[in-house]
Amino acid sequence: MTGTDYSPLRRVPIFDGLSEESLSRLSALSTEFEASAGQILAEVGHAGTGCFIIEQGTVRVELPGGVNVELGPGEFFGELAVLTDSPRIGRVVATSPLKGAAIRRNDLMDLLHQEPSMAVAMLQRIARRLVEAESA
Repeated sequence: MTGTDYSPLRRVPIFDGLSEESLSRLSALSTEFEASAGQILAEVGHAGTGCFIIEQGTVRVELPGGVNVELGPGEFFGELAVLTDSPRIGRVVATSPLKGAAIRRNDLMDLLHQEPSMAVAMLQRIARRLVEAESA
């Protein structure tokens, strides 16, 4: 994601409080991607090499125990494997044509250290997802 149009990133709740400078840095670190419906974006047991941000479209996250979670624009996935440096715990499948941004593991970790507000927002969203998955 290059240029000065940060609106797709600005719509992601965890990036809400970032300054223009921080959004610029995030934009420079991210890579645009597209996927077609049915495409597998992450597989259980694979290395967590990056985090993905959904700009358009939806995905289904298939978690252990048969729990499925639908995510759409403004959501992110892949962060647990990155943050814990462990293999992916879920399978992620595009359920519609998808457009998004990917951030490599090292870049995401550097950014979280530089932007504590982003780290806190990500932590809150992860915790909410865990509570929702437990109650499903």
